[in-house]
Amino acid sequence: MTDFSETQQHPRTKADLMAANTALLAENQWMAELLAGVQNNGERKVDSKETNTDQHEEHQSESNVKTGEAPPKTERQRTNPFFEEIMNFKMPKNCTVPMTLTPYKRIGYPRVHVTKFESMMFLNSDSDPILCRSFLTFLDGVALLWFSNLPAGSITSFDEFAKMFINHFAASKIYVRDSDYLSTIKQGQHESLKDYMTCFTTAAMDILNLNPKVQLHAIKSGLRAGKFQEAIAVAKPKTLEEFRDKATRQIEIEELRETRRNKRLLSRKEKDKLYRSHNKDSKKPFKLTPKFDTYTRFNTRREDIIKEILRNKLIKPPSKAGTYKSKHCTFHQKFGHTTDECVVAKDLLERLAR
Repeated sequence: MTDFSETQQHPRTKADLMAANTALLAENQWMAELLAGVQNNGERKVDSKETNTDQHEEHQSESNVKTGEAPPKTERQRTNPFFEEIMNFKMPKNCTVPMTLTPYKRIGYPRVHVTKFESMMFLNSDSDPILCRSFLTFLDGVALLWFSNLPAGSITSFDEFAKMFINHFAASKIYVRDSDYLSTIKQGQHESLKDYMTCFTTAAMDILNLNPKVQLHAIKSGLRAGKFQEAIAVAKPKTLEEFRDKATRQIEIEELRETRRNKRLLSRKEKDKLYRSHNKDSKKPFKLTPKFDTYTRFNTRREDIIKEILRNKLIKPPSKAGTYKSKHCTFHQKFGHTTDECVVAKDLLERLAR
């Protein structure tokens, strides 16, 4: 503020008055814009509030530096994508969250994740606040980061939450085969109809919006050539239900045949086992018994006599002998026993002697 005496001593010039007038007009225009912003959307008020806050923090910081005190901690301002009614809703004590659902990170079909969650919460509650806050616990990784970056108060219902989630992660779904893949599934040469139906049905369940007529044509085309394929060609089922009925009866027939076949094989194995066991018990080691009570005593070894007989070809040696290779029989000319132990040779020489 300028002193009056100083003004009298130094009177203002015309240039000074013009500059002061210009500054006053600029200040009045700024005040008018500020009031207009407050009336329209409050944005100017926020800016002014932030400016005042920054100035207050700056003055407070300077004051703390002068006094040596630590600056006060400011709380972190967190924005919540849920609407105020959802956040203020008091969760019931008996509300249980399904624990078998794996949190969604980024990979996988988002619509399937939402459907699984809804089916698990079906008997629990259909309240939007409960569904929204429960579904949040099944987001992890990139999905949880996506949620935290949503605008404050942008989620007002679970349907809106699910739609935003599905649209954002639509490109992250795992590759799903189309109906053309079913034409590659063929029944193996030795594959049962039950195994073929299981394999085909499992693949068909992974295809979205599958046309039943396309599925029926593909499952009939994949049948192995045989009596059942011929029966289907004659019956010409027009729906999947008709085909499944005929396939169910055929599966029962195949299982009955398999049961009978297994029984026959089991019975045959038991018979073979019983037969081998009986032969093992009844089989006795073969042993020759002497035919004479007494034998002539020769002045030459029996082995030398047998050699002489064989050399002159008076008789032919027998064709059978034992398997012991530590003993050799001159008469049999094979291993198994010695000539002195050979009962056949002893009996032969005794007949010749008598």
